Amino acid sequence: MASHFIVAADGRLDGEGLSLRCALGTGGAVPADAKREGDGASPIGCWTARRVYFRPDRGAAPDTGLPVIALRPEDGWCDDPAETDYNRLVPLPCRGSHERLWREDGLYDLIVELGYNDDPPVAGRGSAIFLHIARPGHAPTQGCAVLAEEDLRAVLKRLGGGAVIEIRA
Repeated sequence: MASHFIVAADGRLDGEGLSLRCALGTGGAVPADAKREGDGASPIGCWTARRVYFRPDRGAAPDTGLPVIALRPEDGWCDDPAETDYNRLVPLPCRGSHERLWREDGLYDLIVELGYNDDPPVAGRGSAIFLHIARPGHAPTQGCAVLAEEDLRAVLKRLGGGAVIEIRA
């Protein structure tokens, strides 16, 4: 049976014997059909954990049952609804709006790609919904779910094929 974690807007991630502090978007948790690019909200629903990206210069590959990909300095994520690569990993430079995945602040040293608006992506419905490392104090995000690095590594050990991250209001 695939692992299932619940991320609640009250700041907890629960599942597989864990109960951890987390944070969601500044716009709160909204129904997925109301999610829009740039709204700062986290989409309510069950999202399959697709793969994990990590910074190889900052640590070893995580222990997980998910596919693991080493980030490169030229990796980005397209968040431009007008581009054909919307809500996809892209090489930089890229002509459209994008996020750089190779960040200096460490927030993207570990990223779990969640299967939100990706099969196929619908322009403007939101992109780059990840589970990643939290800022100090678990400050809200632009729509992602975040955990302390140690907690994220504990969750990764329990994630494998078919694992689900459920975001609830």
